[in-house]
Amino acid sequence: MPSRRILPGLVAFSVWLATASAYANWGHWRGEGGNGLSTQATPPTEWSDTQNVKWKVAIPGRGSSSPVIWGDKVFVTTAMADNGATDTNTQSRQPLRYVLMCIDRETGKTLWEKTATTGRPHEGTHHTNSFASASPCTDGEHVYAHFGSQGLFCYTMDGQKVWQRDFGDMRTRNGFGEGSSPTIAGDKILVPWDHEGPSYLFALDKLSGDFRWRAERDEPTCWATPLVIEHEGVKQVVMNGQNCARAYDLETGKELWRCGGQTQRPAASAVAADGRVFIASGHRGSFLGAFTPGGTGDIEGTDSVLWTVSRDTPDIASPLLSDGRLYYYKGKTGVLTCVDAATGRPHYTTQRTGLRSIYASPVAAGGYVFLTDRDGTTVVIKDADEYQVVAENSVGETVDATPAPVDNQLFIRGEQHLFCIEE
Repeated sequence: MPSRRILPGLVAFSVWLATASAYANWGHWRGEGGNGLSTQATPPTEWSDTQNVKWKVAIPGRGSSSPVIWGDKVFVTTAMADNGATDTNTQSRQPLRYVLMCIDRETGKTLWEKTATTGRPHEGTHHTNSFASASPCTDGEHVYAHFGSQGLFCYTMDGQKVWQRDFGDMRTRNGFGEGSSPTIAGDKILVPWDHEGPSYLFALDKLSGDFRWRAERDEPTCWATPLVIEHEGVKQVVMNGQNCARAYDLETGKELWRCGGQTQRPAASAVAADGRVFIASGHRGSFLGAFTPGGTGDIEGTDSVLWTVSRDTPDIASPLLSDGRLYYYKGKTGVLTCVDAATGRPHYTTQRTGLRSIYASPVAAGGYVFLTDRDGTTVVIKDADEYQVVAENSVGETVDATPAPVDNQLFIRGEQHLFCIEE
């Protein structure tokens, strides 16, 4: 059972959303508010690699980045051999093309394909990772493709390059490779840069690519993505980290609060709603904490820590927060826990789902939760206090990317294809 502290009252707090129109899109790999939840979408609950498939298109090269959708366009990144071969060996360090693709949402046809840059990776990556693992993001005016050590690239929606920014070379833990995705926040784009060297959180002007600020981080490699929240009129950037979970002032980059207790090499990104921020890690240990973002300095052991869990916490896949319920896997397995977000009290724990190795984060839409493993199997359950399986589906190929629910569709990026699921 989690420990918990009762506060006199919850402070006013809301997850930052760019605009009301963003609800109809999926401009970031974790959706409209960063929680893995679509409040508008009603995708199918049953499909196969042929059933309820509106279209299925081959994606050349290799990538584990998630698709993002805006209006009638779908964006996805990939890395492919510069010699034209479609396979990329993660350890060979052959010259690669780093590519952003724009696909027509209605037909699946490629509208444009841009090679952001070419180059030989300076180090290898894990055999299950790729050289295009950071997901793109868009605000409907520009789309941003991040290839880590190869740079960040800004394009117009019709494929014209606006600017690019090189941050140097990362040295990741054990050569596992890169993967943190950028986050758009108002007039800024946030780029996490935690590695086995000087680590930073960068804020760039999203229109020009100029640096607005950089926050030094005493952190080794971390694969999490920033989450932007608002507390008492101040926007905060929440980041996971091995040494501490931290929050920064969005305008200045000043550290606002931090809390230790995390495990090694965190990868899960934070989620937040209703006056609480949830941050977790699950490699060589277990930690999940619920925090109120009103503290300052080191909040460990204070009333700003609402409750904590020390078992069965998520590793690579980020938690899902939907309708007051927090869902998360145990490590990389398909063993699922669902707790009440306010108290940490479990609705159910270590529920076996039949899934195995998990990289994709769970998403919720239309009253359902979609759980996807590396085999390409998706178990659909009700978004409810009790575990209720609705369907089990497969696209027949490896899936590491997080699915994207938009309107009546679900977009699934597999190892070889991008699927548009629609009844």
